[in-house]
Amino acid sequence: HEQVGVNKFKQFDCVVDYSDHYYYHQSKPNQKSNSHGTMMINNRNTMKRIMKEWEILEKNLPASIFVRVYEGRIDLLRAAIIGASKTPYHNGLFFFDLQFPSDYPNNPPKVYYRSFGLRLNPNLYNSGYVCLSLLNTWGGKGTERWCPDKSTILQVLLSLQGLVLNEKPYYNEPGIKPAWSWESYNADVFALSCKTMLYLMKKPARNFEGFIAAHFRDHASVILKACVAYRNGRVRIGLFDGDAPVGSKKKKVNVSKKFKDSMNELYPELYKAFNRIGASLKNLPEKLEDDGDGKPANGIIGKLKRFWEAMTA
Repeated sequence: HEQVGVNKFKQFDCVVDYSDHYYYHQSKPNQKSNSHGTMMINNRNTMKRIMKEWEILEKNLPASIFVRVYEGRIDLLRAAIIGASKTPYHNGLFFFDLQFPSDYPNNPPKVYYRSFGLRLNPNLYNSGYVCLSLLNTWGGKGTERWCPDKSTILQVLLSLQGLVLNEKPYYNEPGIKPAWSWESYNADVFALSCKTMLYLMKKPARNFEGFIAAHFRDHASVILKACVAYRNGRVRIGLFDGDAPVGSKKKKVNVSKKFKDSMNELYPELYKAFNRIGASLKNLPEKLEDDGDGKPANGIIGKLKRFWEAMTA
């Protein structure tokens, strides 16, 4: 197959196939639809507003958000959000399926996060449930809540990117915290983001197959270098800028054994997945070696370890 570059993938487009959309499968048997599965939205104002939403998205999407709407189901929409730099979500991809209610915009859209069963944010449940004031699924006052006259889908997507997928998601949780510190939570989040990458490459969202492959081909090297930098404690998780050399041993931050083990496990899986889609992985190791202290095993212990591995292979 011909490789498609991210820059050739339209940010907004209308497509035909909605067969893997969450809300297509969640449609109730008694929900009105025609023989093609098209939702019968009879309210002219609702249809007009949805068309307006499409125009707003087509003209105003930031470079890090991509949207697909559907020719046969104007009530459905799918969005891909690229994790922002300086967050534990950097270089990741996060997919959301949306559905306009029949009385839109009187009520906010339904939003489902494609989680693969992973909970990588207090607002994004492993069930796919999205907790956000703008969607009226969490408490809030005034402009924080859905306003039929002013609120838009673009506003929802920007809130998901900026307010939910932020640099310290630990503080999104108002009650009992999900970890003992925001640094510890960011470590868990980055590992789960890496797992999400693997799931996306294995089972890409429909109409985004080429985009997902192109995105990870472009960012594979930075993602793998970040795994090494974070595992070796050279930089706080989320702050890797892509410039630090892989072989550096300079220690800056404490890293838990749990996180080191997760990187040791995930790194070779990511390497193989990136290699399969044709990413350039020059000068990057296929797996991480560890002498037990988070440092590359280049000393006597490392040499002995490799010797015995070779002898018993």
